Amino acid sequence: MVNLSAHYSVARPGSLPVRIAGYQRRKMFQAFLATGVTASDTILDIGASSDRTYDHSNYLESWYAHKAAITALGIDAGAAFLEQAHPGLKFVHGDGRDLPFADGAFDYVHSSAVLEHVGSRDRQRAFIAQAVRVARKCVFLTTPNRWFPVEFHTVLPLVHWLPKPAFRGVVAALGNDFLAREENLNLLSAGDLKTLCGELSLQGQARVTGARLLGIVSNLILIVKKA
Repeated sequence: MVNLSAHYSVARPGSLPVRIAGYQRRKMFQAFLATGVTASDTILDIGASSDRTYDHSNYLESWYAHKAAITALGIDAGAAFLEQAHPGLKFVHGDGRDLPFADGAFDYVHSSAVLEHVGSRDRQRAFIAQAVRVARKCVFLTTPNRWFPVEFHTVLPLVHWLPKPAFRGVVAALGNDFLAREENLNLLSAGDLKTLCGELSLQGQARVTGARLLGIVSNLILIVKKA
């Protein structure tokens, strides 16, 4: 079975970028807990992966104490291994842009480092809209900050600050056709997230914050509190 997630990063296991990513994901996990989630709350995690390369892959499933509260959804059918790895957890094969759940089906919706992989701005908007639709209390989404000096998927410095066609051209020239395509990597800034929330009429409910590395926001966090 193909590991879809293996295409999304060129960093080697145990390398400095991977260790930094794990450190930052610990911060984001703590930020998720700080939203007020409790043991009785149900959680949908969008973007479950079959990847076992990194210690922090599927960090919510690994680190959250209440496994039976989690439904993990992903397009990667191999992520079904999570049901055996974490008894009580449920895996659903599906797409975050078209969730197979009723409105308000879960108390919390969580998704880490998926939004940049769903494609165009229209598809990113649909992804957020679906997360908000099925959440009863809160949505918690993370995505890398386009304006951090290093792009974590390609491990390239600064070139992702170029206009997007130029950035894609550089990535393709370096031999990574997969990450050079918008449908596989479309980075966002805090301003982009706020614009998407405005287009979805989430003003007053949405807040964009971030996890910092060396004083610079490396990962954006979108929190939508529902009435």
